[in-house]
This record gives sequence, structure tokens and C-alpha cells, in this order.
Amino acid sequence: MSPLGCVGSRTPRGDLLDKVLGRVRFAADLKLPGVLHLAVVRSTEAHARILGLDPRPAAEVPGVVRVFTARDVPGENRYGIIRPTADQRLLAEGTVRMVGDPVALVAAETPEAAREGAQRVRVAYDPLPAITDPAEALEAAVRIHEGGNLCFEQRVLRGDVERAFAEAAVVVDGTYETSRIEHAYIEPEAGVAYWEGRTLVVVCSTQNPHYDRRDLCRLLGLPEDRVRVMQAPTGGAFGGKLDLSVQPFVALATWHTGRPSRLVYSREESFAASAKRHPFRMHYRTAADRDGRLLAVEADLLADTGAYASYGLAVAIRAAVHAAGPYRVPHARVRCRAVYTNQPFSGAMRGFGTPQVAFGYESQMDRLAEALGLDPLEVRRRNALGPGDTTITGQRLGPSAALRECLERVGRVRDRWRARGPSKEEGLVGLGLGAMYYGIGNTGMSNPAAAEVRLDEDGGVTLFTGAADLGQGSDRVLTAVCADALGVAADRVRLVRADTALTPDAGATSASRQTYISGGAVLAAGRALRERILKRAEELLEIPSDDLIVEGERVRSRSLPSRGIPLAAVAASFAAEGALPRCEGRFDPETTPLDPHTGQGAPYATYAFAAQVARVVVDPVTARVRVDRVAAAHDVGRAVHPPGVRGQITGGVAMGVGMALMEAFVPGRDRNLDTYLIPTAADVPRVYPITVESPEPTGPFGAKGVGEPALIPTAPAIANAISEACGARIHRLPAGLEEVLEALGRGKERSHG
Repeated sequence: MSPLGCVGSRTPRGDLLDKVLGRVRFAADLKLPGVLHLAVVRSTEAHARILGLDPRPAAEVPGVVRVFTARDVPGENRYGIIRPTADQRLLAEGTVRMVGDPVALVAAETPEAAREGAQRVRVAYDPLPAITDPAEALEAAVRIHEGGNLCFEQRVLRGDVERAFAEAAVVVDGTYETSRIEHAYIEPEAGVAYWEGRTLVVVCSTQNPHYDRRDLCRLLGLPEDRVRVMQAPTGGAFGGKLDLSVQPFVALATWHTGRPSRLVYSREESFAASAKRHPFRMHYRTAADRDGRLLAVEADLLADTGAYASYGLAVAIRAAVHAAGPYRVPHARVRCRAVYTNQPFSGAMRGFGTPQVAFGYESQMDRLAEALGLDPLEVRRRNALGPGDTTITGQRLGPSAALRECLERVGRVRDRWRARGPSKEEGLVGLGLGAMYYGIGNTGMSNPAAAEVRLDEDGGVTLFTGAADLGQGSDRVLTAVCADALGVAADRVRLVRADTALTPDAGATSASRQTYISGGAVLAAGRALRERILKRAEELLEIPSDDLIVEGERVRSRSLPSRGIPLAAVAASFAAEGALPRCEGRFDPETTPLDPHTGQGAPYATYAFAAQVARVVVDPVTARVRVDRVAAAHDVGRAVHPPGVRGQITGGVAMGVGMALMEAFVPGRDRNLDTYLIPTAADVPRVYPITVESPEPTGPFGAKGVGEPALIPTAPAIANAISEACGARIHRLPAGLEEVLEALGRGKERSHG
């Protein structure tokens, strides 16, 4: 490690001032001469055959240059983030499957002309039965896709579940539901395209430029060396910018016309066209012995993946793997089905199905504690996974598994809060716990990242990484890892990122993977370059390389600190030979695929763990819920940038409040933020982030990840707190007025019965 200690430093991120002062140019700010403005014609039907499409009225609008339809797609008119289930069309062919499906594209000289032209395109539909419920879809004769309405099914089977239930001292069962949720990132989707010689360049708001290039090449019928994708500064994503949005439209228009093109979604179009969090319907049965130790978990999970698969496969797999929670469960039977409906398509959203199942399994843990007369914290302690324990997929955990410490930390906070009691002005007060574990990276598959580091002539270095920073701070993290791997100061590391022409593929910024996986690649590249620098310095100084160290802007002897050479001089010696050294690093965590029948395997190389406690106040008359405070303890392995970790935890809690209390996207109603409610500053509680460090041996300087784990325990903790305050269980999220009033009524009945 560098003596300069960039990893663990609290130095602020370098991009903050430019962002708060409005200096950053996002994709919507990009202006190109001679640009064509685009507008998408979208389906008004949830399920229908297209009988005809007449673009002539649009062509009569002054300024309209061209109208594109499916027949204008030069390559394969099919794309999707997961290739085996890729089922989306750039422009609809024959059938539309949801309101908002793209049917045609209008290019014009002005945004106004493009919008007017889109309104004038005539589309004739033959409506088909629209299915809006996933349970009905499984039984329906109507097929949304040729292969049927079941998108994907994942099972996890371990032990003898029936025997465990028969021998249990207590069995609790419950049904739980979560809502469809909009990402609501601050920056709607936007992008531009233009020709640079024979290369088509797309600059856009995205989470993975290399994935984007792959699908654009397929849609356009171009080789990869003819398409360049660059990530513009991106104002939030949370999984919603993994799917293609504006990219293929601007690429198609520029491919045909030769002119630059631009498309910026309004908030309404972003709502209509983007993926949502999967709504889940879950039935749980949980068995324990008299001491509260878990014996078995059975979970049947039904996820509405909407009209297209998107990340439905990945969500179903991850939800099944995590369905029993962060606990030792010797017997498990889990089934998760992602089902097509004619609703807006569901995709990746912070947690990939894990926040939904966390609501289910954490509600069950509280119900077990109640049935046994035990403290909910104690039940969690007795069952908490730790180093050497085995998950329901049969994976033995490594040494970085600090759930027990997380529980201890929030347990002490909970006890202090309870001892203080409610104030005279407060209504009903409840304290609730939530715990989670989360596998870092993609599930049970090769999951590599690559990075390159180059020594520059001035003795600084340049880091090349394909990792897209979405505002979460991966630039700061990877720069610190690179600096400490080499031994230089962080301000001596220049960054080139997320450009398919210049940077290696780092994989998606998703699944909380960039700190761990791209960090591992950067660490390997930095160490490789350091070795080359030390070998060259050995020749120049005539000192063995094992006695040399890179320190700041020079290489010096360990035993004779006065003897050394500037890094710029080392670089000059390389430059004299015609090329500065550039080293590649690669990291691919060791995993094993899940057995297709039993779900057994080692799907992740490491897991993040967390526990949170929420304090809520419920008005017994109006049923209004106020989340007063949340303490959140998170095992992050090693905090590479402690302020960033605290920021992620605080932001995750804020998003969890939305999931718990207010966020439910209703198709046909919610077109903007006037009806779709997200937490404001007035709704966000006081958050007490607690960083727990349990170094991961395979992580860069021990780091894991925190982006998605920050959110996962919050809604379960709030729901459990509301349940305690009301005296009755919350079964549906968000817990709005009706749900809370119903719980208050059931609580009164119980207290009087």
C-alpha cells in the first residue's frame, strides 16, 4: 500500500464543485451543428396488432426530414441486456405489447417539428386481450411472446423441507406484496450521435458503454470497430440506464442521414419508456425450533417482468438465491418466476429483486420472534450467517461476513432509542429491524473487468477504465486504488473512462460490482506497472528492485532513502525507447454456476452484509407515518472513500423510505412527479451511518461494495417498525394510509381480544 494512503482518505471527490456550480455538461447539454432532433411515436395500446402505419401526414410538417419504421433497421431488429432473453424491438414489428412501445421515429430540423410530426403519424391497431396480472398470465391462453408468458423460473432446493416443517416447534406463513417502482433519476435519458470519419459515435447517459456498443452493432449491422460509445456525465441511473433508451434512435437516424442527431426524453417519456422495479407477490413459510433457530424456509415468488424480459432473468435468479435472507437455513425450497404481462417492462433497479424478498423474509423473522416470545434482535443473532457458514445454495462463506457485528451495532442504538421512550407530542412509536446480505457482482457467471494504467512523460499516470460513474463515486474509488497500487498521490492519476474507443471493458456499473471487480482490475494493472517501473529504476540506479519503492513522484531506496530518481526520469528512459509502459489488469471473481435443477452453487465470490434499525411515529387517528431516524450498519469490507460510503448509505435509506411509504407506479395514472411521489427532504429521516470493516481477501485493499446494500434493509426495518407501532403486521408496500389504517384496526382488535 502507498505510504500516501489514498485508500481510506476522506479527501472530497474532485467532481463535486463543478456539479453544484452547474459546470458539468450532461448529454442534454451537448449541442452539435446541423443536428437533427428526434421524436418517437409510441403505442397507445397495451396489446395489439399493427394493421398499418402511414407516415405521410408527418412528412407534410415543415421541417420534418424523415420518418423511420421497423423496415429501416439495417441489422437485426432485436435487442436486450441479457442475450438469451433479448426480446425488444427498436421499432415495433407486427405487434405492440405495452403502452409506450416505440412504433416509428421522426427526424426534423427542430424539436417542435419532430414532436408535431410524431403526433401526425397514423397507426392502425387491432386490439388484443391485455394481461395485467402475472398470475393470470400463467393461466391465460393469450401469449404475449411466442414462447409463452413465463419469462424465467429459478429454483433453490436444499435439504428435506417437509421433514423440517414436521419437526418444527413453530411455523409461520405469510403473503407479502411490493409495488412497481420508477427509478426517478434526476436526469432523464439523453444522447447524441454523429459520424467521425467511418465511425459512428454515440454520446449518451448510460451505465455500460460496452454493452450499448454490442447491441448497437447488432441493430445496425456494423462491426464493433465502426461504432464508438462514450458515456456522458450521468445524473443518476439506479439500474434504469442499463437498458438501451435513446442510443439506438440517434444511431439509426445518423446512420441513414449522415447528420448528427439528438434525442432528449421529457420526464413523461422517461416514465413511459423506461424499466421499472419488478412488483413481487411472495408467499413464505418459515420454521424454527423452540430456541428460535431456523429449520426451513419455503418461498414462492412471483415477479411481474412486464412486456419484455430486460433483467427479468437476473432478478429472478438473485431473488431466489437471497430469498432466505442472511441466515443459516439447513432446509430450503424456493421458486421464483418472472412472468410476462402487458404492463411496462421491469428491469434492473437497485438491488435486483433483493429489496423485495428482504421485506418478505424480515417480516417472517419478526413474526417468528413474536410467536416464540423472543427479542427480534436475538432471533437474528442466533441465525446470522458468519465466516464458514453455508448459504441455501450450498456456498461456504469466506472470512468477510460481519453480520453479527452489524446487528450488535444497531442493537445498541435500538436499545438507547427505546430507553428514551416517546415524547409527549408523539403518537404511536415503533422500532423495527432489517438485515440483509447481497452477493457482489453478477450471479454464477464469469464477471470480468479490465483496466489499463500508463506511465506518462511527466511522471504521472493515466488510468483507463470502462467503469461508468453515475454519481456514486466510482471515479474517486478507482483513482484511489490506482494511486495506492502504484505508490503515487491521487492527484497524479489522470482518468479516462467509459469510452469504447479508449478504455477496456469493465462490465456494467450494476450489482454493486465496480469497487470490488473493477477495483481488482485496477489494482492488478497498477501493481503490474509498478513492477515495470521498479525494474527500470533498478537498471538506472543499480539498486535491486526489492529495495526500491515508489513514493509520490520518485522511486527511492528503502535502505538508503536519499538515493532515488524522479518518476519523470524513469518515464523519459522508456520514452527514449519509443513507448511509455502501459499495463493491463483483469479481475474475474471466482464463482460456480447454479445447478439448473437445485440452484446449488457458489454464485458470488463475496457478500456484503448489513443491519438497520428504524424508529417511526404513527398518528393513531390519521395513520400518517413519519420515519424519525434510521441507524444503518454496513459491512463494506474496507471503506475506500469513507465519505462516499456514508453518502451511499444515506442515499440508500432515503430511497428505502420511498419504497416503504409512498412509491407505487400505476400505469395510466403516473406520467410525472405530480402523481408519482418520491421522498423529499421533509420525508428523509436522520440517518446514522455505521461503517463496519471486515476486509475481503480477494477485494482491492479488502473492499467489497455498498451501492445496493445501502437500500435493501431500510423498507423491511420501517415496515417492522410500523407493525410494532400498530400492533399488527404490514403485508404490502408501500405502507400507505389504507394499509396503515387497516393495521391499526387489526391492532386494536388484538389488544381487545
